[in-house]
Amino acid sequence: MNISEIDRNFKIETNLSEQDIVWQDAGGDSFVKYGVVKSDEDYLRMPRETARSVSEGVAALCDNTAGVRIRFCTDSPYIAIKAVFPHLCRFPHMPLSGTGGFDLYKEAGGQQSFVGAYIPPLDGENGFDGIVYTQNTTGKSVNYILNFPTYNPVAKLYIGIKEGSRTETPDKYINKKPVVFYGSSITQGGCASRPGNIYQNFLSRTLDMDYLCLGFSGNAKGEKEIAEYIAELQMCAFVSDYDHNAPEPEHLRNTHFALYEAIRNKNPELPYIMITHPSKGINEPENRRKIIMESYLKALDKGDKNVYYIDGDSLFAGYEFDNCTVDGCHPNDLGFYCMAQGILPVLKEILYWR
Repeated sequence: MNISEIDRNFKIETNLSEQDIVWQDAGGDSFVKYGVVKSDEDYLRMPRETARSVSEGVAALCDNTAGVRIRFCTDSPYIAIKAVFPHLCRFPHMPLSGTGGFDLYKEAGGQQSFVGAYIPPLDGENGFDGIVYTQNTTGKSVNYILNFPTYNPVAKLYIGIKEGSRTETPDKYINKKPVVFYGSSITQGGCASRPGNIYQNFLSRTLDMDYLCLGFSGNAKGEKEIAEYIAELQMCAFVSDYDHNAPEPEHLRNTHFALYEAIRNKNPELPYIMITHPSKGINEPENRRKIIMESYLKALDKGDKNVYYIDGDSLFAGYEFDNCTVDGCHPNDLGFYCMAQGILPVLKEILYWR
């Protein structure tokens, strides 16, 4: 039995019934993209040639749209999307609503709140249409943030609003330069149920924070090429979160402090955050934690006053710590929320109090 036939809450809207939709290319002037680089391709997280120089894996993942967002402002009572995919990625342990879906938040008074999700159908191989009703009947424009899929490339996106509605330039984030996150599948958003629930988006909503997600599932290994690329980025803080992609502890030892030095040499005052694997006794990578602590202490010994250490063992705290993952490694929504809460005090200090 198809459950959507007996429970309308499970029905995915793929054939839009509204007759007054006006479609606009999401690359237009009224839609501001975040989490991407300037490129002939709309939604790349890093230049394709640079990605190829790092590894085949990074080259394959750089067009996954983890952390990509569009901000815009409209008075429309609904917001539709028409997404075009080269293909649709599927995984046994990750919800399709996160890997291939979008979700929408509205912003008012510095606070963001969830409006709705755009979930691809199971057979939506090359894209899908969706609509979310904003309940905005005031005639006043509202700022919105549309979060992109975590594990899927997006070739093209169109945003639809009601005929006669306005689109305007949205408010900007409080930080003019983004926070850059570099890491593994966890950093890329596996296994959040929808894009708004990756830990960076929890932080972004709380702090009104722009960011760039350089999470490369299974392929964040601290290579010299990625270190050199990151060192040249414009950013207000950097988060190193890749230890669980190092093939073995010795690889981590050979790359972790070298990554720090490459970025620090180009950015002497940049706040630099080192995070260890969020474990709390689950798949405990004890040797790797010690290596990262060594990097941190070595940086302190060199007189660095802008380096921070966050022990991943503290992130899944509380009696429900063993319910924070899908598979003993990748966080679920609870796990990502806990990660964000653990990282929040450090980033709040960097963005607001420095």
